[in-house]
Amino acid sequence: MKTSALRDYLREVELNVQKGISTEHTFRPALESLVEALGEGVDATNEPTHVACGAPDFIVTRNGVPLGYIECKDVGKSLDEAERSEQLKRYRESLNNLILTDYLEFRWYVEGQRRDVARLANVGKGGKLRKVKGGEAAVTALFEAFFTQSVPTIGTPSELARRMAAQARLVRNLIERTFEQETEQGKLHEELKAFRETLIPDLDAKRFADMYAQTIAYGLFAARERARDGEPFTRQNAAWNLPPTNPFLRKMFHRIAGPELDQRIAWAVNDLAQLLERADMSEVLRGFGKATQRQDPVVHFYETFLAAYDPALRQRRGVYYTPEPVVTYIVHSIDYILRTQFDRPLGLADIGDGASKVYVLDPACGTGTFLYFVVQQIHETLVSMG
Repeated sequence: MKTSALRDYLREVELNVQKGISTEHTFRPALESLVEALGEGVDATNEPTHVACGAPDFIVTRNGVPLGYIECKDVGKSLDEAERSEQLKRYRESLNNLILTDYLEFRWYVEGQRRDVARLANVGKGGKLRKVKGGEAAVTALFEAFFTQSVPTIGTPSELARRMAAQARLVRNLIERTFEQETEQGKLHEELKAFRETLIPDLDAKRFADMYAQTIAYGLFAARERARDGEPFTRQNAAWNLPPTNPFLRKMFHRIAGPELDQRIAWAVNDLAQLLERADMSEVLRGFGKATQRQDPVVHFYETFLAAYDPALRQRRGVYYTPEPVVTYIVHSIDYILRTQFDRPLGLADIGDGASKVYVLDPACGTGTFLYFVVQQIHETLVSMG
């Protein structure tokens, strides 16, 4: 059956090449049929609106679970040139399992590295295809390996941050492209308007895409950290795992990553959720606080993530964490000095009168580590007073 599918495929490609007016789009139905014939229970989906916004030409799934992606170029187009393009650089960085093809040659990439190459035929005179000896067997073997390639289990913070960052950048790019193609009444335009009204009045489209992508990526991480072992983890159920103590994040995540998420973006977010599902969170978080002197991994993993996602942005925002024992020492010291040298018997908790109130200002707040321990110190003082 696989042999006959390959022969039918080559016949269809040859007929279209001989017409002399074909484009890469012309061959997509034949490739879709071939992929589904080579893989049991496999679906190869080509959605033009997704592709226009920066998705690969085909998303290959089995029972709704993404297996990999296929990016197509026209017959005869240099795959060496395509391989060096910014588009392929993004895909290879972000997508674990990818095939690049001109419909006759197939290049398979795993983790961004070329794993295998197989060629079915070459174009001869008059568009006649000349089969490559052993090509059918080689292409069959390549696809069989492609179908069985799984997302690797991740067990270190740095590796998880690197992979999350790559996919978050892809999501950011998709949001930018989708936003450009929308009308003023589009969903993303409505979201930008809501962000401007409630958070940042002068937010532009580029910063909005960045904020949107980071919120999705980090919201998924926070949800995955709280998910129970053994339960399926998906974008659709992630919001229920977000801490109820952070209603703002839960509500925002429901809004921007829930069932209504634009399907031109959803495929990449689903891929990110699958990556997190395969993460060994107990191993990722093992010793996190001990090694970094940070007790809340959901808060403090952000430094690691941002360093991989956008090092320049991390530097501009000053996302460099002070070890929590140092923060505790500084806060306790200030509290002590206020009590002993500034006539504030309640230290940081002493609200005083008028201009003599104790004010706390943290101009480089970041994720609020200092403010968190200041509030904790105030709470301890007030509790001790009964």
